[in-house]
Amino acid sequence: MAGTKRLGRDFFQPDSVELAPRLLNKLLVVADGRAGRIIEVEAYRGEQDPASHAYRGVTERNRAMFGPPGHLYVYLSYGIHWCANVVCGPVGEARAVLLRALAPVSGLEAMRSARWTGPGVRDDRDLCRGPGRLCQALGIDRSFDGADLVGREARLWVADDGVEGPSPPVSTPRVGISVGAELPWRFLVDGPGVTRPRSSTSRG
Repeated sequence: MAGTKRLGRDFFQPDSVELAPRLLNKLLVVADGRAGRIIEVEAYRGEQDPASHAYRGVTERNRAMFGPPGHLYVYLSYGIHWCANVVCGPVGEARAVLLRALAPVSGLEAMRSARWTGPGVRDDRDLCRGPGRLCQALGIDRSFDGADLVGREARLWVADDGVEGPSPPVSTPRVGISVGAELPWRFLVDGPGVTRPRSSTSRG
């Protein structure tokens, strides 16, 4: 996208709790032209976090979380929705940031075609509201698990177009989890496009 700068590996080096608010108002861009502004995220901290998929160590499913920063961890939630996490922090520590919501920026026709086959879309603000809808709208599936966000051949990347994140960002407890729910590791840009807390959701 014109006027944007792809973020390099160094951007993804911090711990997830530090990186998560820094991702707000950055752009998530797909090579086919679909893009959205990141407006809601949640941080997960591997073996230090009982709500994380990596709490009990590495498995075949969560292996990407332990890999180098600047990659994706993608998994199927409740057998229905794909969910995408940005892997960050030191190799081996399984830090990740769940992408919960985007404000659509470009490629809206493609997003609408992908999303309007399912329920819950009333207008464009709903296209990427929630981690499952976000992945469906952008065409993210299991094939993106472990994908490099930084490499020259990246199919998906994070970019900066100069829009500053909120200062300070809104911070709330993570939603839809039964353990670690007291931690204020959900960060968002306050507005109509963020998800509404409910009894069950996805985690990273």
